[in-house]
Amino acid sequence: MPEPILTDTHVHFWDLQNPDLSYGWLLPDAPRRPPLPDYSSIKCQHYWPEDFMAESRFSNVGNVIHVQVAVDMKDPVAETRWLQHWADQFGIPQGIIAYVNLGDPAAQNTIRRHTAFPNLRGIRDLRYDNYLTDDTWKHGYALLQEHDLIFCDDPLLEVMPDAVALAREFPGITYCVDHAGWPRRRDKDYFREWRDRMRALADLPNTVVKISGLGMSEHRWTTDSIRPWVLECIEAWGSERSFFGSNWPVDRLFSSYTDVVNAYAEIVSGFAPSEIKALFSGNADRIFRLAEYRQVDGPTKAL
Repeated sequence: MPEPILTDTHVHFWDLQNPDLSYGWLLPDAPRRPPLPDYSSIKCQHYWPEDFMAESRFSNVGNVIHVQVAVDMKDPVAETRWLQHWADQFGIPQGIIAYVNLGDPAAQNTIRRHTAFPNLRGIRDLRYDNYLTDDTWKHGYALLQEHDLIFCDDPLLEVMPDAVALAREFPGITYCVDHAGWPRRRDKDYFREWRDRMRALADLPNTVVKISGLGMSEHRWTTDSIRPWVLECIEAWGSERSFFGSNWPVDRLFSSYTDVVNAYAEIVSGFAPSEIKALFSGNADRIFRLAEYRQVDGPTKAL
């Protein structure tokens, strides 16, 4: 069993048979979403917390944070409600990152309804428009500070300067860079540009980085091939504002769960024990305010 305990900060659960939830990208006829390859192998009827626990049981996983995966929902709070039911019965996910359209005039009410569920820790509004500079959207973003919510984002490389400006404008909101900035290429020129823009974000004390999802743009990755990207994130943000995630089960397209955890462990094996613990669990538990992990056994139920 690997050491230390891992807090997995990026996991997705779903249930296509639940009438209150919508997952258009997981339907059988959904088109491929570049840069992912054909991901038909994960287009299953459901991926429940119990399924994740079975896959990750040899990897010493403690706390789990679920990141929004339902899309085109009439009511995005339905996903948070569904996840909280699982948490109440089986112990995971301990943290929930929910969806809110922050540009919607109803954003304040949607956030308030999400906060009725105790495991809510943050908001994601995954989009690729001019959201980072839009005044209406930023009005919704400002609401996160009132509720002490983290914002998990996936800014494209070309808009990272706008992300810097946003984080600087709202120093009271923690801005989490998901998937290590999701580097789309692996050549030296891209690495230098990615490094410079990530470091500009890291210079702001209210930003943190989630090292995850590196298989999405390098489908046959190895520990050595992802090492520079992992180490650069830790170098930029330090061992106090960096943490790991799996992007499971999406990254199952490229490796096993144990492969991912062992790669992280090997890359940081030369770090001090206190730094390793911080990177694997301590930072995420502190930043996302997670309670101590508790394993709850019980029968599988469709919620």
